[in-house]
Amino acid sequence: MKYLAVLGRQPKISLAELECLFSDVNQLSLNLATFSSDNTPDIDRLGGSLKIAEKLEIPVLEHLKNLPEGKITLGISDYSKNATKKTAWSEALKLKKILKRFGRSVRVLENKEATLSTAISHHNQLAEKKNHVEIIKYDKEYYLVLGVQNITAYSKRDQARPARDAKVGMLPPKLAQILINFCGPLKKNSIILDPFCGTGVVLQEALLMGFTPYGTDLSDRMVEYSKKNLKWLAEEKNLTNEETYANMEICIGDAIDFEWQKIDAVACETYLGPPMSTIPPDIKLKSAKQECKPIILGFLKNLSTQIKKGTPVAIAVPAWLKENGEYSRLNILDEIENLGYNVLKLKNSSEKDLLYHREGQIVARELIILRKN
Repeated sequence: MKYLAVLGRQPKISLAELECLFSDVNQLSLNLATFSSDNTPDIDRLGGSLKIAEKLEIPVLEHLKNLPEGKITLGISDYSKNATKKTAWSEALKLKKILKRFGRSVRVLENKEATLSTAISHHNQLAEKKNHVEIIKYDKEYYLVLGVQNITAYSKRDQARPARDAKVGMLPPKLAQILINFCGPLKKNSIILDPFCGTGVVLQEALLMGFTPYGTDLSDRMVEYSKKNLKWLAEEKNLTNEETYANMEICIGDAIDFEWQKIDAVACETYLGPPMSTIPPDIKLKSAKQECKPIILGFLKNLSTQIKKGTPVAIAVPAWLKENGEYSRLNILDEIENLGYNVLKLKNSSEKDLLYHREGQIVARELIILRKN
């Protein structure tokens, strides 16, 4: 089945996530990509996509006419090359006019731009409530939106969890999902290791995605925070009797020399170095790199001896903003490959594209996708 994704703020990272999970991924434009899947994709498991839609094989009007009885709430997002707010609004009003002739009551969501924002689609529960519909137009093709990124749920998982610590960094839940998805399609209950688990964001997302969380951290305080947050989440989502929760393990351990048990995949944010609020001078940058590099390589060396060939490993390592607006990276890919890993080659995104950051962010995250060779 052919699907369409509305890509997130950093489209190349969104594309990389899709490519790790699905087949025939093709970028249509800056914001859109198509892909194939035998199963209906779940937007709640995709950190990098804003909307997921299915290609309509029948005319749009035919689909809308066949909706269950009751009022229709309709939104149109026009991603065609020359689309404007006017073209999208005109398309919506045309459909409304025809549907009224068939006795259907239609409420049209007014566009502020050619496309509806994720917030508007989410708050109007498009694709979620009965007869709440969003149609995406791309040139002559039409797609029915199946799911919209639940920004409210992401915010709650991030802000409402009981144990948080800004000093150790705040890994966004979306990025945690992306790292897990970089590991490719995994079987239910697969064991996901985060050896730098911190407050447990990756472990949270792994649990919600049906995987078994396995976390270690050098800090006993972080281990307790992770346990507390996972217990809270399991109770919130009624997962306390799930096999994934029952079998999870979180314990104290140094990633450089710890001996883990069974591992199916690894997804983590490694040590990012000391917190920085301003662009570091060269001497401070050099010191940060010297501090981070041996920890990251030491962990990967230790891990390499404990995992099977083909085991997926997705990590986030630090990169630092420079005065010229570019980021200084650790440049450790050659050394990583020498430790027994292959860097995954992608069709739609290069290694340089996988830098997760917001404008002006001092310490960014370089995302590296590996497979044990």
